[in-house]
Amino acid sequence: MRGEFIDLDGARLYYYAAGTRGVGEPVVFLHGFPTSGHLWTDVIPLMPAGHRLVVVDLLGYGRSDPPGGRPLTLRAHAERVVALMDALGIHRACIVGHDVGGGVAQALAIHYPARVTRLALIDSVAFTGWPTRDVRLARTLLRLTGKVPPRWVLAVLRADLERGYADASRAVHSIDRFIRPFTSDEGRVVFMQHLGALDARETRSMASRLGEIAAPTAVIWGAHDPFLSLKLGKRLAAAIPAATLEVVPGVRHFTPEDSPRPVADAIAALLAR
Repeated sequence: MRGEFIDLDGARLYYYAAGTRGVGEPVVFLHGFPTSGHLWTDVIPLMPAGHRLVVVDLLGYGRSDPPGGRPLTLRAHAERVVALMDALGIHRACIVGHDVGGGVAQALAIHYPARVTRLALIDSVAFTGWPTRDVRLARTLLRLTGKVPPRWVLAVLRADLERGYADASRAVHSIDRFIRPFTSDEGRVVFMQHLGALDARETRSMASRLGEIAAPTAVIWGAHDPFLSLKLGKRLAAAIPAATLEVVPGVRHFTPEDSPRPVADAIAALLAR
């Protein structure tokens, strides 16, 4: 496993490649808000052999560059993923997305269908009803006053994220890692940019086009997700032709971390279709 930076039109994205090249198509893993490629650490070793695996830190997250004024919409992230695939010589791939990364994956499947062989949506944003109440409150205050203390927002976010884990010890370790890039002065500015970019109007506008998705799709959901309910997962699976729904018992939102084996097995089953 090796990590590298790749320059895309003046902004560096961090990614790492794993797995083994073979007859299987490549798999690209996309995280959500406010995480990073670290989310997939325990899933990657469980993936079937014969696939090139690419784990991305989206722009402004993890080790990737700050956005520097670049858009942070789902569509803009999708365009950068396509550019990354081009740079890596990947024409088509299975796209796996969690949370906001699932929204990016939907954007890829709808706007760049020729680039997507299969689609795995894990506790994904969709339709409306996201982001969470606390995030919406912080964003509203930011819009109204422009003076919300970033430290306060990060403290609220930490408490909110903890509800997404079934394993409290894992929550502490992972949240520390996810929030670390946002603790500097520059990082806090970037975090507020991410906060302002979370917009359910994007997924609402894509909802009417979910029926156009032709790629075989697996919807994978934590049974007790407090942020994006299982009801939403069922609705998403019903909206995409022939999509399967895998419910992972005993976990909440961060299913790839709390239950990596069921997630890897569900992706493997998708790849074997």
